[in-house]
This record gives sequence, structure tokens and C-alpha cells, in this order.
Amino acid sequence: MDNRKRLAYAIIHFLHGQLRHGGLSSDAQESLEVAIQCLETAFGVSLDDHRLALPQTLPEIFEAAASGKPPGQEVPPGLRIPEERTPPSEEDSAEAERLKTEGNEQMKVENFEAAIHFYGKAIELNPANAVYFCNRAAAYSKLGNYAGAVQDCERAICIDPSYSKAYGRMGLALSSLNKHAEAVTHYKKALELDPDNESYKSNLKIAELKLREAPSPTGGTFDIAGLLNNPGFMSMASNLMNNPQVQQLMSGVISGSHNPLGTSGTSPSQNDLASLIQAGQQFAQHMQQQNPELIEQLRRNQVRSRTPSASNDEQQE
Repeated sequence: MDNRKRLAYAIIHFLHGQLRHGGLSSDAQESLEVAIQCLETAFGVSLDDHRLALPQTLPEIFEAAASGKPPGQEVPPGLRIPEERTPPSEEDSAEAERLKTEGNEQMKVENFEAAIHFYGKAIELNPANAVYFCNRAAAYSKLGNYAGAVQDCERAICIDPSYSKAYGRMGLALSSLNKHAEAVTHYKKALELDPDNESYKSNLKIAELKLREAPSPTGGTFDIAGLLNNPGFMSMASNLMNNPQVQQLMSGVISGSHNPLGTSGTSPSQNDLASLIQAGQQFAQHMQQQNPELIEQLRRNQVRSRTPSASNDEQQE
């Protein structure tokens, strides 16, 4: 394999990490984005080329070289993946599985900090197991540590580029960080590997919608104040309220005399409720006829306010 491409991939991977977690200014982020695009074009690589991934990240390699120690020695416990992976002993493998199972049990009772502890111990014994990283990513997400979840998903993908659940959980974490473009990329990869997963399909649609539509000033809720200041909307509302049919309907609701169902023997409260329901339905019909664009905006805001769901991804392996 071309080592130049592997080096370029490692640099691009590092720069993407700095974009997400480096706390850089907007100008610095723009400069990094340009640099990433230049590297991808010059060397013909992208973050999707997971076959180019190295056992260590670029900072880990640099730290090992700067300290004069073999790569992997100075990596924090739980993230250490030696350059030459020595398979764990049978005893270590069995203990790692026991620790992972204990972590899964803690997840079931929503003791997420304890789950992280057990998954970390399992990783120390067998750092080449992608499941341990992916499971810990789920625990991090439950605690709102989405940056930690992203890092663990990256390690899981580095170990096993065909691990669909790692891409799916990466998508969830990125969505929570409002990184919808990256979330879309990872959901697509998850679906490529697991085409029948309904959770990935649903979350991809949500992420694509959030990517297409800029969030509203109220964070996805309908802007009532904006409507009241909108002359076109107020004119439409005024016309509706001056409509004789609407006036008659509302008058009947207020007086309690209007019974749209034509029923008898029902209490006034039941009649009022039925009348109110019919009034709402007719008002909605008038709104749809006079301003279909407004109804479409309401529908889109409702969809945009949805958040990706883990659903069938909750089960730990």
C-alpha cells in the first residue's frame, strides 16, 4: 500500500479532529477546511478510505517519536493499540468479555459511568476489539459526552472498517453535535453495510433534512411572534375571521348552541368539544386553501424538530 496515501490520510484525519474538537476560531477552521480539500485532491484520498487507517493516530505516533519510546507506550490506557498487535491470552480475552458483559448490565440499569469503567477495563485487556469501543461510545452519548463518543467510534472504525454499528453511533453523536453533514456521511456508510436497518434509514432522513434547512431562530419551534408581525399572515387571518361561515361556526361554539354532529342526549360539554373539533378542522381547511405555503412550513418545522433516535441500536453487543 502506498505509504504516502496513508500519511496523507493520517494528516487529514488529524485535521478533521482539530475542526471538531480543537476549539479553533472560524477563520482557522476555514483555513483547515481548505487544507483538507487540497490534501484530498493532491493525494486522491478522503476520510472514507478507512483501509488507509494506521493503528495509531498521528498525535500518538508523534508523541512516541518525540519521547524516543516505541509507538503505543505513552498512549493512555483504554486507547492503546500497539503497532504490532499481540493477541491477548485466552485468560485476558475471557476476562475482557466478562467486563464487557458487566458493562452491558450497567447500561441496562442506566448506570452509564460504571458501564464506561467496565468497557475501559475490557479495552485495556483487549484493545483490538472494536465492540468494546463502540459500546463505550454508546455510554458516552448517554452522558452527553458526544466528543468522547465520536473518538471511540473512530477507534472502532479504525479496528473494523466494516462495523456498521460504529458508523451508526458515530452518526448519532455527530448529529448531537450539530455536525449534520458528517452525520449524513456516516449514516450512509452504515446503511451501505446494513441496508435493512430502519433506524439508520430514519436517522439519515432526519440528518439530511436538518442539513438542507437552516435551523429557525427558535431552535426548530414555530415562530409565532414572527407570524404576528407578518402583514400577509395577519391579512389572511383577518379575512378568515370576517368570513360569514367562520363567524357563524365560532358563534355557535361560544354560545354552546351549535351541535355539528346532530346528536341528542349529550351533555353541553360534549357538544362544545365536538363543535370545537369541527371548528378547528374547518379553520385548518381555510388555512390550507388560502396559504398552503404556511401549512408546508408548519409541517417542515415539525419534522425538523425531531431528533435522531438510537431505537434498535440500544442493544449492546
